[in-house]
Amino acid sequence: MSLKAYSGVWDEQAASHLLRRTMFGPTFQQIKYATQKGMENVIDELLILPDSTLPIVVSDKEAVVSQGQSWVNSPFPVINPQETQSARNESLAGWIFQNIHNESLSIHEKMTLFWQNHFAVEESSDARATYYYYKLLRENALGNIKDLIKQITINPSMLQFLNGNSNTKNSPNENYSRELLELFSIGKGEQIGEGDYTNYTEADIKEGAKILTGWRIDGIQSSFSTKVNATFVASKHDTTTKNLSSRLGNIVVVNGNENEYANYIDILFETEHAAQFISKKLYRWFVNYAITPEVQVNIIDPMVQLLVVHNYELKPVIKALLSSAHFYDITNRGTIIKNPIELVFSMLNSTESKISYTTQINYDFYSQLGSICAVMGMNYFRPPNVGGWPAYYQAPNYTRLWINSSYINLRFLISSVLTLTDKFKSKIDKTKSWQIDLIGFIQGLSSPSDPIQLIDDLALIFCPKGLSIEAKAKLKSLLTNGLPDFEWSVQYDEYVKNPSDISMKQALMFRIGLTLDNLFKLPEFQTI
Repeated sequence: MSLKAYSGVWDEQAASHLLRRTMFGPTFQQIKYATQKGMENVIDELLILPDSTLPIVVSDKEAVVSQGQSWVNSPFPVINPQETQSARNESLAGWIFQNIHNESLSIHEKMTLFWQNHFAVEESSDARATYYYYKLLRENALGNIKDLIKQITINPSMLQFLNGNSNTKNSPNENYSRELLELFSIGKGEQIGEGDYTNYTEADIKEGAKILTGWRIDGIQSSFSTKVNATFVASKHDTTTKNLSSRLGNIVVVNGNENEYANYIDILFETEHAAQFISKKLYRWFVNYAITPEVQVNIIDPMVQLLVVHNYELKPVIKALLSSAHFYDITNRGTIIKNPIELVFSMLNSTESKISYTTQINYDFYSQLGSICAVMGMNYFRPPNVGGWPAYYQAPNYTRLWINSSYINLRFLISSVLTLTDKFKSKIDKTKSWQIDLIGFIQGLSSPSDPIQLIDDLALIFCPKGLSIEAKAKLKSLLTNGLPDFEWSVQYDEYVKNPSDISMKQALMFRIGLTLDNLFKLPEFQTI
């Protein structure tokens, strides 16, 4: 148990484990590619930031920008601004989930969600601010943690969310100061006494609030401004000397005007508390919720040292973790229950089920998927509290919180809708529907006419620890309708010869859909 590089067999099982943890749903071809490319090369590729388009206007409720154009640098209208805000929020949801659905071989969408869980900002009253918040997370997903927190501190969405824009020298607001310490940087540590924790004190929160005074937001829902910006107002900043507690080294913070907040964050990162706090969150996100004393000493502490040595650059730490023998240990596979977004998009992404309607209809489908995930407990734009989703911090259940009597029924329902029915339809055009590309999917596997190999391929793609002989036999029986294997081979080969035969195609789709639906309801599929 260490961060020593993995030296075991680099096979399809190891490659698929890496891709499931770093993506929302690897395809069979991506698993094959990663296996051939080798661990080090594929990790390097995963850490490259892909390009992304801008969210565009798709609704006639948008009053400023024409359909097909981006609204991110456009003002708000004077008349009916809330309709425009609603239209832009829908467009933003479409853009976010389109990025997730069309992810390349890249860790960045997973890391963007990690940071959204970490900072847990709710959507702004101005979609432009929300867009630039997510753009900040995405572009800095593997960058310098210290720099990211500095940028987040004066980001308009965060200033609005935790009242930083109303934090002035005459009326200090402690909301962001508290969360900066407790949730965003160094963590509480153990409570020593009333208002006194291992890592900071209540007095530090009060002093921190003073340090952070003087920032405001310009341009929110403005019909004149094309941008939403944070501005420092010197007259509202507390220029007195601030005295931090012994927990923070008894450091005296002198007035630094618009740079004082950044100076303060540098102080917070002078101890290893921030490195400990972030390393544990990364470990729980990518490896396992259980941080035993052995994991602390052999995995977390080396991650901390890497962060410190690299001045809080994240990429070297992520690379070391994903390259470690510990990461690939069989006991760490299948230990994380999929969150709703991972669940839904693992069905769609891994089956390469694309949609190619107009952008308006595509965004509508993506927005609906976002709403479905929200009903299952994960609203991308509205985490339940400032600490993020409880599945990533609430002991002892952690990700098991994604499974309860209500959520499991919904998880099963979306599986059936995408595999067995034609009920997932566009709200804009009811003639347009989206279902998993059942035949197209299996045609990309090793040998779709061989039911044994087909089930083996499904187990590789979707099940972190594979499937038992009994589970495979059941799925094969569903696929073949209980008939001898050669009957499936004959049926599939006949379809290949006559793809225009509708009845033959429907019969094939039903057997594949039934097989996938049952697979998606197995415990082995519900984890990564």
